[in-house]
Amino acid sequence: MRIRTPSDTVKPRAVVMSEPKAPTPAPGDTYKGWLFKWTNYIKGYQRRWFVLSNGLLSYYRTQAEMGHTCRGTINLATANIAVEDSCNFVISNGGTQTYHLKASSEVERQRWITALELAKAKAVRMQPESDESGDDSTPPASGQGAGSRNSEVQSTLRTLSSKVEDLSTCNDLIAKHGSALQRSLSELEGVRLGGETSEKFRQVTERATLFRITSNAMINACQDFLTLAQTHSKRWQKALQSEREQRVRLEETLEQLAKQHNHLERAFRGATVLPSSQSNPSIDSKGPVPVKGDASDEDDENEFFDACEDVQEFITVPADPKYHRSGSNVSGISSELGMDDGTTSLDEQSLASNPESPQSQELVPVRKRRSRIPDKPNYSLNLWSIMKNCIGKELSKIPMPVNFNEPLSMLQRLSEDLEYYELLDRGAKCQNSLEQMCYVAAFTVSSYSTTVHRTGKPFNPLLGETFELDRVQESGYRSLCEQVSHHPPAAAHHAISERGWTLRQEIALASKFRGKYLSIMPLGSIHCIFEKSTNHYTWKKVTTTVHNIIVGKLWIDQSGEIDVVNHKTGDRCHLKFAPYSYFSRDVARKVTGVVTDKDGKAHYVLSGTWDEKMEYSRVMQSSRGGENGAEGRQKTVYQTLKAKELWRKTPLPEGAENMYYFSTLALTLNEPEEGVAPTDSRRRPDQRLMEQGRWEEANAEKQRLEEKQRTVRREREREANRTASPSEEGKEPADGAEEVEIASEPSETTYKSGHQDNYTPMWFERLVDPMTGETTHIYKGGYWEAKEQGSWDSCPDIF
Repeated sequence: MRIRTPSDTVKPRAVVMSEPKAPTPAPGDTYKGWLFKWTNYIKGYQRRWFVLSNGLLSYYRTQAEMGHTCRGTINLATANIAVEDSCNFVISNGGTQTYHLKASSEVERQRWITALELAKAKAVRMQPESDESGDDSTPPASGQGAGSRNSEVQSTLRTLSSKVEDLSTCNDLIAKHGSALQRSLSELEGVRLGGETSEKFRQVTERATLFRITSNAMINACQDFLTLAQTHSKRWQKALQSEREQRVRLEETLEQLAKQHNHLERAFRGATVLPSSQSNPSIDSKGPVPVKGDASDEDDENEFFDACEDVQEFITVPADPKYHRSGSNVSGISSELGMDDGTTSLDEQSLASNPESPQSQELVPVRKRRSRIPDKPNYSLNLWSIMKNCIGKELSKIPMPVNFNEPLSMLQRLSEDLEYYELLDRGAKCQNSLEQMCYVAAFTVSSYSTTVHRTGKPFNPLLGETFELDRVQESGYRSLCEQVSHHPPAAAHHAISERGWTLRQEIALASKFRGKYLSIMPLGSIHCIFEKSTNHYTWKKVTTTVHNIIVGKLWIDQSGEIDVVNHKTGDRCHLKFAPYSYFSRDVARKVTGVVTDKDGKAHYVLSGTWDEKMEYSRVMQSSRGGENGAEGRQKTVYQTLKAKELWRKTPLPEGAENMYYFSTLALTLNEPEEGVAPTDSRRRPDQRLMEQGRWEEANAEKQRLEEKQRTVRREREREANRTASPSEEGKEPADGAEEVEIASEPSETTYKSGHQDNYTPMWFERLVDPMTGETTHIYKGGYWEAKEQGSWDSCPDIF
């Protein structure tokens, strides 16, 4: 299948990530910077390093490539430059080269357009056949002066060209005579003293003379060329400096115009969707509201967010300048807006950084955790070698090789939700439930940050398998996971912190294979309870999609919606994970959300990406805006303060690409520990063998464990049948009945209706949750006490 290029297909919208603002270019011939270049429908827009120099626009994948690999160059002298919208522009030479480019902002796009237009004009003037040129710093006063100057420059160029041709001719002659001289010298070495000696010496002398004459001619031509170039160099430098200064002045002027245009657009938009008649009455009673257009000095400290394409669509605009005045606190703003005391009075700094840092209370770790695991082996996967061993077997019994796995179990992946436990630590100290909701929402998003590169499948836990994560001394929390069901597969998780919060969840997975991608839908709710405030939050996970299952490089996306609900106060946060689209102009992996109270009034707007960071903005005012598109839905317009960072992903450790892209926490999860239960995932032999790079042994061990689990399950079913029907004791199942494995996927109905394993978990019990009414597994206690006593006699032998 041929991948169409932008030259023969319709170009979709760009996916642009936030870029730091580029500085105004200093005077010079070169302009450099990052742009997004459209590649194809598979990869979309890609970030490239562009260099504009001497009328040529070149690009590289990284700045480091500039010294050795240029990915493409276009001559601006014959190029056409077209602007598409506020950030997009196209450069084409009318032939096979067409660059569809996207800048990070309108100002940055204008800088590039200015630089390109000036470079194009200069490239056209410098062409030999051009009638225009510039070799003086002062423009001529009349057309006759311009013609005289052009004639002089053309004459100089012709002279220089002639000198270059002379140099080329001399170079050829030197090469020719040098080769002849070398041959003569070689022949001279083999000559015997005799009659032919004088003839050979004469030939060598002639050729040496020719070589000397040609070399002298070359030296003279070089001297003439150098003298002529030095003569005109000063004049050309003056002309070039004049062009540089003129370009800088034009760029500064255009940048100011672009900023003024931006301010006018924002002022107009604010006047349209937020008329004074819709302002808060309490504000009107305090005094006149400043005009939006007068707030140009405040715009640099505010951000403007695009509308979300959803039923509950909204846009945010900068808040009125009166909310940014120095010395004003939020409590003053709250009273000015007529808000209830204690509901939204939040110090803006307290949300971004808690004064009581949990790190100051941490103890020194008892042990140093590992920071590396063996590198992933580069084993090729032969599908035929897998399938030929499965001929004649039932589909449910085909063992999947560890080549598709990563050396962690699903229980350990579930424990990775605690990667950014500090968010809950800070949330536990909040006095305000809406502030606490922001932390819980950020924690919800942060649990997906470790999945962006993790395309390996975790090991399916065996029934009764457990995993403990004891980080009390380092981080103040400890957690326990147990595989409580195998049909459908479900895991229960309980974590408790000394800093005042408890997290529990029971997650089952349903999957749907749709040809090109695999959708994984987690079933079950997550609960977070804060001890001090007794606030009880619940939410569900979004859908995970694994793309390019059959062909291509695997990549993961998260999409869907999450409602985080505080069952005590009625507060709610609606989060939307936007699915990735080649045709979207939004940032990839975008997440947006709104925090509302029980009455539906918005207090905070959240925005960011699930793989990088989340920010929050305080809502000062809201109203209904204009209609959105053909469906006629109205957007909610929020006036917000400047966004502040709420959470940022910790960079992956060095060499993570060779260690399954594990995070710092993930690298320690399978580290052997003394005193853990015999059912702990760290003791699983196939997983340990895979981590050590012994994949063939791991495959054999994995098959042994799966067969052992089937045998134990059949024994458990026989025991259940004898207990239920004593009269049928000793009756054998029908042929093949005991061999059949249930291969159906768990649905929400199957998950809620109960489990089919006739198994009683060791550390969890099925209860009806009083908050949600769901039947779920809740920790019943006893594990940590058993660990202290070292009494694991009741644990099953699953490995």
